[in-house]
Amino acid sequence: MIEVYNTLTRRKEKLETREPGRVSMYVCGPTTYNYIHLGNARPLVVFDTVRRYLMYKGYQVTYVQNFTDVDDKIINKAREEGEDPLALAQRYINEYFSDADALNVMRADNHPKVSEHIPEIIELIQKLIDGGYAYNIDGDVFFEVRKFKNYGKLSGRSLDEMQAGARVEVNAIKKDPMDFALWKKAKPGEPSWPSPWGDGRPGWHIECSAMALKYLGAGFDIHGGGYDLIFPHHENEIAQSEAATQEVFARYWMHNGFITVNKEKMSKSLGNFFLVREILEKFPGEVVRFYLLSTHYRSPLDFDDQKIAASQKGLERLKNCLNMLREALEDNGVGEAANEHDRQFSEKMGRFKEAFEKAMDDDFNTALAIAVWFDLAKEINVYLNKLKTGKTRVSLELLREAEELFTTFNHVLGILNEAPDSGKILLEENTSADNELVEKLIELIIDIRQQARKKKDFDTADAIRDGLKGLGIIIQDTPQGVKWKKQR
Repeated sequence: MIEVYNTLTRRKEKLETREPGRVSMYVCGPTTYNYIHLGNARPLVVFDTVRRYLMYKGYQVTYVQNFTDVDDKIINKAREEGEDPLALAQRYINEYFSDADALNVMRADNHPKVSEHIPEIIELIQKLIDGGYAYNIDGDVFFEVRKFKNYGKLSGRSLDEMQAGARVEVNAIKKDPMDFALWKKAKPGEPSWPSPWGDGRPGWHIECSAMALKYLGAGFDIHGGGYDLIFPHHENEIAQSEAATQEVFARYWMHNGFITVNKEKMSKSLGNFFLVREILEKFPGEVVRFYLLSTHYRSPLDFDDQKIAASQKGLERLKNCLNMLREALEDNGVGEAANEHDRQFSEKMGRFKEAFEKAMDDDFNTALAIAVWFDLAKEINVYLNKLKTGKTRVSLELLREAEELFTTFNHVLGILNEAPDSGKILLEENTSADNELVEKLIELIIDIRQQARKKKDFDTADAIRDGLKGLGIIIQDTPQGVKWKKQR
């Protein structure tokens, strides 16, 4: 049973999804006006790992992560550099993928951009106006916060407390200082789109509501992001989404803790941020990912080069274990009847698997899961050392079992970079042109299934999977993509 800490209820809750066997996730992505920094990278890695574990547990996961490509910061940066704002945003989206790939972050099923969803945003704003939750003043549209009775339920603060402690945008035309912009009237030199209220562009908060509702629908399962997004961004998302639909927006709200530098939050405004691009010049992406997962996602993580260096040393121990294990497998081990030492080792591997799942089931405790991984590596080393000292003979079957468990832990955590497995096998020992054609046809069918899943046409996707199974072709959805094999 997976338990998730829900920011909305401030307690751990059993994960009960909207649809049995399926999880829908929306994670707030970056505002694309610069390279991502380590604080941006933490939620990317954290929620990628959550996604991987859910897939490991057998869920079909639909994962959406947006790009904010229309924003004041983008406009200001583009003005400084003499570049079109949308072109600048796209350039940094491309750079984002470069950094995310280095951190082994899987691509989302959908990466929607604000600029490509203006009609959905306008439609949502109109619903809010029609419902009496928003008002238009000379081309600027605002959400009337006091009309939404449950405002503040995510952050757990009253409206007056939030107003006293919040950094509120100054705007003399608003009815209330806490009201927030849904649509901003066009200004000279800024990107704008036509709307019923005149040319303009969306406010920040409305974009995520419109895109999450389009791709996942109301009542989707998990909404993720950094702790700093709880207020005002996620609070405002809930208000405008639930006011428009009169339904629950998201069931579980997950937020990762800050990355700090000398105990201060890492941020661009404080000037104490470190670009992932710069860190990757010193350390491999797998080391950075390992460092980000070495602390529970809800806990703060203090940045320090020495701590990343320590992570690198720890990762080398895991790599060395895997290399030794594979060398032993290449030597073919010994296929003999299990002895007492083998039985003990096999039992321990079973306990490691249970401990790993127990850690991840408990609100995705990657720190504890990594500790279990190290315990497994230690036992593998002890088992292999028996072979070196000649005290016992090792079992080929157990070596394979150990490698499978080791790589399973790695696939869930996504840390060690390994040569990608295409999932393709030869249909016969002697490959022929006919077999190559069959392989291409199977891959084409799998691609059609993936397109159906992206469109949330799960009936078609399941029918394709079951149809292939009936023909003796087994397909598996893994964190590394879809793999297939012929059933023996």
